[in-house]
Order: sequence, then C-alpha cells, then structure tokens
Amino acid sequence: MQDLALQLSQQAMITAGIVLLPLLAASLIVGLLVGIFQATTQIQEMTLSFLPKVAVIGLILYFAGPFLLRVLVHFAVHDLSTFWQVVTLP
Repeated sequence: MQDLALQLSQQAMITAGIVLLPLLAASLIVGLLVGIFQATTQIQEMTLSFLPKVAVIGLILYFAGPFLLRVLVHFAVHDLSTFWQVVTLP
C-alpha cells in the first residue's frame, strides 16, 4: 500500500519534471542571453528580458504542447486511475 503511494508520488514528480524542464531551460537560456546582451551594451532595462522569455515559452508551448499534453494525459489516466487503491481502507 505504501509502496504504491510512493510510486505514484515519484511518477508525479517525474511527470512534472518532464513537462516543466523544457520551459524552464528555455527561459533560463533566453534570460542568460538577454543578460549577456544587456551587460555588453550597458542597457539596464528590467523589462527587456520579459518579452523574449514570454515569446520563447509561447513558441515551446505551441510546438511541444501536444507532446506535453500527451504526457499529462498519460499520467492522469495511468497513475491516477490506480489512486483508488491507495485511498481505500484495508
């Protein structure tokens, strides 16, 4: 019983990592590139890094969205369908 609960929580964290890793990595890379650009040109505008990050995250969601949605649906169907085994009392 406890093994199943641990397995479900582990699968939830793995699924969250698979879904969030491309978005966070792209945002980190774009932020780093904009920071380097700001440092070399000495433009210290705080809102300059916001628009490129939003645009890149939007592009990633547009192109990788179907894959990420399949991952989330697979998690919901496969792992949460066995959730009733964890919550039932012995």
